[in-house]
Amino acid sequence: MKITLSSTDKKALELHHSKVRDVRESDRIKAVLLSSENWSVSQISQALRKHETTILRHLRDFQKTQKLKPENGGSKSYLSSEQTDELTGYLLGITYVHVHQIVDYVVKTYSVQYSVSGMTQWLHQNGFSYKQPKGVPRKFNPEKQAQFIHDYKKLKAELTEDEPLLFIDAVHPTQATKITSGWIKTGVDKPIETTGSRTRLNIIGAIRLGYLSEAVTDQYKTINSESIMDFFEQIKGCYASSSCINIVLDGAGYHRSAQVVNKAKELNIKLHYLPPYSPNLNPIERLWKVMNEQVRNNKYFATAKEFRNQINHFFDDILPEIAESLNGRINDNFQVLNSAY
Repeated sequence: MKITLSSTDKKALELHHSKVRDVRESDRIKAVLLSSENWSVSQISQALRKHETTILRHLRDFQKTQKLKPENGGSKSYLSSEQTDELTGYLLGITYVHVHQIVDYVVKTYSVQYSVSGMTQWLHQNGFSYKQPKGVPRKFNPEKQAQFIHDYKKLKAELTEDEPLLFIDAVHPTQATKITSGWIKTGVDKPIETTGSRTRLNIIGAIRLGYLSEAVTDQYKTINSESIMDFFEQIKGCYASSSCINIVLDGAGYHRSAQVVNKAKELNIKLHYLPPYSPNLNPIERLWKVMNEQVRNNKYFATAKEFRNQINHFFDDILPEIAESLNGRINDNFQVLNSAY
């Protein structure tokens, strides 16, 4: 597609371009001028760093109506209201990684051509944003989760001051370098040493919401019924004056073994089991995330000893210092999952 301008029109456009402050209008004028100088759409696209479909639209707008100035408030959708509703419903069920894929779908389905920038604008106008999907356990039961939350609130309301309510869980951090996203200067590749070491720690932890500085943790060679019973003994020692201790925990086999259940009764500990596949209902999971942020993310550990020391440093020194600031993050405002189906 080529724009033909008289010498007078070209001079007028060049003068107008020198006075324009709107970058979008400036790009439209440059596209028209370059086209009149026999630049191809591909060349103009590269020079202006715009998608070719955007350049074509600018040239067609000028050729048809002499349009140079973008419409205030955004451009009008090329799709009808019915098509917009249909496309919105379709995009709710499928996640595209690239906008040009949606552009291609719209062309094939509705014979309507959008530029990448135009489709990006359409997506924002219709409530879409570029973000990562949220993974949910395939077998979680929303009804059982709702029932747990109801029962938990009832239990919490009935507890007396000397009946602590704890959440426990095990975590298994490894020495292998945990690479995560962070703010890095554009154009710079930031190298981080990595190790494939499989050295790992087996940690059991227990927290009482609002009292995170009093978190109880210990490391074991392996997590089994014996280590859980030993950990119960430690919890009992920390709350020796309590009439009853309530513990929320998942349904792992070693949590439900006859030995563990009997030990809990012996220590006057009441066990409250989470529904299957419900890590979102255990606030201590958020503590493990804080641990990773503080001492593991993007950190290289040359030796197993250094790795172990850093983990211990978090629980012994860092957590007591930042515990109060974590109350707004590690709490019982449970995340309610929505089924992927």
